[in-house]
Amino acid sequence: MGYEFKIYTKTGDKGETSLIGGKRVPKYHQRIEAYGTVDELNSFIGLIRDQQVDDPEKKTLLEIQDRLFTIESILATDADNPNRKLPLISEPDILFLENEIDRMNKALPPLKNFILPGGHPANSYCHIARTVCRRAERITISLSVNYQVDELVIKYLNRLSDYLFVLARYLSKFFNVDETIWIARI
Repeated sequence: MGYEFKIYTKTGDKGETSLIGGKRVPKYHQRIEAYGTVDELNSFIGLIRDQQVDDPEKKTLLEIQDRLFTIESILATDADNPNRKLPLISEPDILFLENEIDRMNKALPPLKNFILPGGHPANSYCHIARTVCRRAERITISLSVNYQVDELVIKYLNRLSDYLFVLARYLSKFFNVDETIWIARI
């Protein structure tokens, strides 16, 4: 029988947690904020996957969740102990997102206006995930000012927010709901 993760360790009761590698940091540390926000994003991706979407989209979302766990582990790694063996984000991961964006875009009318989120719960969840993704990207960029962060992590998060926007549009079409365009009152 394998090792079972203990749910509570009591080691964080005083406001600190451990990075991968063992270094203790406060729970408000930039690394914790970065990977915690990616974890929040991953939960929203799971919520999208739980909607009545087609199997190809579910499979893509599952792949994205896997990549987000990889990003979380990268962001949670002690920069002073970089010799740990971890999964990585690669250019093919980004190309995968770009190919999915292109595939969905082919089925959509050209974008000529800003679109207001809403119309169906599934596409609304995509917009929420997109905004959480953008926040994760901003926090990770901020982290990269003081700590080394793999540039592909930032690139992946950037492309993922684009993917989530296009998925929202694609799901509007899938569920046959109109996109509500934003018209500025000038």
